Amino acid sequence: MTVLPLIRRVLGDGPFTETGLPSLAVADDRSRRVAVAGDVGWLQWSGAGTADSRWTGHRVGVYDQDTLRCEHLVRSRYPVLSFAFHPALPLLAVGTGSYDGGYSFEGELLLLHLDSGAVVSALPHGREVLDVAWRGERELRLVLAPCDDWENPEAHEQGHTVVVSRDDWGAVGPRAVEPEELAAPPRPAARPDHRARTRRFLADLAAAAGRQWSPRRRVWAVESGEDGRVLAALDGVLAESWLPSGERDWVVEDEQGGRQLVPASDGTSVWTNAERRLRWRDGQWQRDAPRIARVAVGTGEVLETLDPVRSGALVSGGGRVVLRPTDRARRHPERLTMFDLDAREEGPEAGSFDLLNHAFPVRRAGRAYILVGARPEAPHKDKWIVAVGADGTARRLFPHSWAPQEHHFGGPAAEFGRCLVYAGTVHDGAGLQPGGAYVVRRSLDGAVRWQHRTDHPATALDVDEDTVYVAYNSGALTALDAEDGTVRWHTELEVDGTPTTALSLAVTPHGHLLIGTVDGRILECSVRR
Repeated sequence: MTVLPLIRRVLGDGPFTETGLPSLAVADDRSRRVAVAGDVGWLQWSGAGTADSRWTGHRVGVYDQDTLRCEHLVRSRYPVLSFAFHPALPLLAVGTGSYDGGYSFEGELLLLHLDSGAVVSALPHGREVLDVAWRGERELRLVLAPCDDWENPEAHEQGHTVVVSRDDWGAVGPRAVEPEELAAPPRPAARPDHRARTRRFLADLAAAAGRQWSPRRRVWAVESGEDGRVLAALDGVLAESWLPSGERDWVVEDEQGGRQLVPASDGTSVWTNAERRLRWRDGQWQRDAPRIARVAVGTGEVLETLDPVRSGALVSGGGRVVLRPTDRARRHPERLTMFDLDAREEGPEAGSFDLLNHAFPVRRAGRAYILVGARPEAPHKDKWIVAVGADGTARRLFPHSWAPQEHHFGGPAAEFGRCLVYAGTVHDGAGLQPGGAYVVRRSLDGAVRWQHRTDHPATALDVDEDTVYVAYNSGALTALDAEDGTVRWHTELEVDGTPTTALSLAVTPHGHLLIGTVDGRILECSVRR
């Protein structure tokens, strides 16, 4: 009997959670609705980046103004810059866009039908839409950025104002606006920043409904203890703990936030790894000092903080924790650092690292596994799965790609029954292709037991005694039979009818499935009866 996951409880929930960090909000008194634009973020950090392919974190949420219930949630290819509710129709005009960093101003005019949730992209080609405003029921005023900044240094301060007229905007189809309707001379155009005002507005709306609002995003790691406690690492939080009662017990904050949780060998503490990205300061790119800490599970006390010279990714297995440097700027081979509660020593060379090729976090590992290229001058090519023993000995097991004609990127993995089950994508110069993402089970001698192909990259993976659970950046969640790879069930992840995307997951000691979402929530699901 097929058993789809049932959400037992939601941790970290709150009003407007679905839209991530908000940038714009507009209320419509006639329909008693609120439109909120936000961003749940990218799906990559310096230790992993494969899941970001074909992803956008820009969101449009439409909420009931009185109950704050999310009625519609829409993904946008570009940041949302402006909103306007139609004065009579159940229709929301949405202006989106951004500069591509080198030449063009790209974007869309979206028409969101509030009765059905259908979305229409109305412009004939990509244009950044700086502002939208209805002038009665028939006319929509648009301010469009120039097409590009070629030989126009003032393009970033200019806009083209046009008025498009239709008898029935509810009947407008895709690309229905004609190019000649968008012709107008350039004039100075403001690009206001609404973020501070939007945050105050949403906090006031939540307070009026008797609730509190604070933004949460991207739960990068989740773990569960034998006592039912839930641990998480997320944006702005190095680590946090939730009690079985659903109460948040403690939180260790961090400016950028934790990306990994690795249980320590004492069983009462956890290693966590903070992100440290390059920032432009004082006329140059700089990176803050790395932060890797061991935190007491019961109290949240930071027991110790490592001071590695460079940022890295934590690799677990065999009772020890391994730090693999992730600094791409360094060209010479890097060595691993192996540490435990009372010891730290230098490990073997691991070769250079990049977040697409070498990400390989293996859950339930009896020893540490890493991906290493066979060619020092081209470490992204001919990668092998390498096992690192407790004594620091590195042994090549088998090539990461079982298809010699394909170049495979790294991804999440788990050890299971003297096999490795791992996900990844196949490189293509034109981008990820249909069927270009996979999950494979391989014996430790390299033999392929089964493979499962799909269209979207995996964000997370874990196993229990007979099932492989895989989350995808499309919002899908799939359970595969661990023995033969057949699909046991497949579902689109939703919370209260609104779609979301899993960024992390873990099978708990009690057989439940923990899911950390891109919008900052933690879902505890039952997957068995």
